[in-house]
Amino acid sequence: LVDSLKNNPFSRRHIICAWNPAQVDNMALPPCHAFLQFYVSADKKYLSCQLYQRSADIFLGVPFNIASYALMTEMLARTCGYEAKEFIHTIGDAHIYRNHFDVVKEQISRKPLPMCKLVLNPEVKSIFDYKIEDIKIEGYQSYGRLVGKVSV
Repeated sequence: LVDSLKNNPFSRRHIICAWNPAQVDNMALPPCHAFLQFYVSADKKYLSCQLYQRSADIFLGVPFNIASYALMTEMLARTCGYEAKEFIHTIGDAHIYRNHFDVVKEQISRKPLPMCKLVLNPEVKSIFDYKIEDIKIEGYQSYGRLVGKVSV
């Protein structure tokens, strides 16, 4: 993927696919976020990512998925000499489990807080070389955690 993004930026084949039909029956849970495609802008300045997620737990899973793939897009963009532009999230089956209803009501009653800022160590040149200490979040604010049991 990295080589292709650098050397063939306008390819429509910048893809990561986690869905393997030959192994689905052997999996405890088939991949929910199954297909990613990356796009380089016409001016070769920006990198965008589109995720197709077949099944999405809106309360517990989706916030983590957004953060993870946005971070990955930022890291890939820097590795390949682009700026991260957008993360597009397409969901096939979005759901909130009944046992999460009360905590979701609490979550949506809260006023949004200011956005935080992702800061990556500028000295790291490859997505494969990042360590946790190379990733910082500035200005993060929270109301505190909301707890929900994972459902399948």
